[in-house]
Amino acid sequence: MSVTAPPGRWPVVRPWLGTAARLGLAAVWLVAGASKVGDLAASGRAVNAYQVMPYDVATVIGAALPFVELALGVLLLLGLATRLVAGMSAALLVVFIVGIASAWARGLAIDCGCFGSGGQLAEGQAPSYLPEILRDLGFLVLAGFLLIWPRTPVSVDGWLTGEPVGEDEDE
Repeated sequence: MSVTAPPGRWPVVRPWLGTAARLGLAAVWLVAGASKVGDLAASGRAVNAYQVMPYDVATVIGAALPFVELALGVLLLLGLATRLVAGMSAALLVVFIVGIASAWARGLAIDCGCFGSGGQLAEGQAPSYLPEILRDLGFLVLAGFLLIWPRTPVSVDGWLTGEPVGEDEDE
């Protein structure tokens, strides 16, 4: 994919914005995965609270999800297969956004479980769907940036290719 760089400082600033996006998204996945990996049953219950799949499927997905998030975080931290990982991140974030919007539209009162156990909210607690969707849209913007401009300084991708970062990328 070829993207024409705007004139001015963009070719100098873009790689460092990409690095910030890559490390920021890595931190999101690492924190999200680490917050759930200690209690996989709770992660399964959080997925099941969305009421979109059978309980057994939800618990398996909930148990696997923290490890997927940790893997995405580590790969982004290293800057390895950045475009692929950004694409996987974007797809997962779209699933999360659709899931939260679906729960909201169906009147469910759940905690998304994005950074912890999640699940049904206690009586009297109100869900915070709009902030969760907006937050995930922000993360989706980071993933989108990395889909377009995956090459960043201080990355395994750059080290493996040996090409300078900041030039037009036709990956």
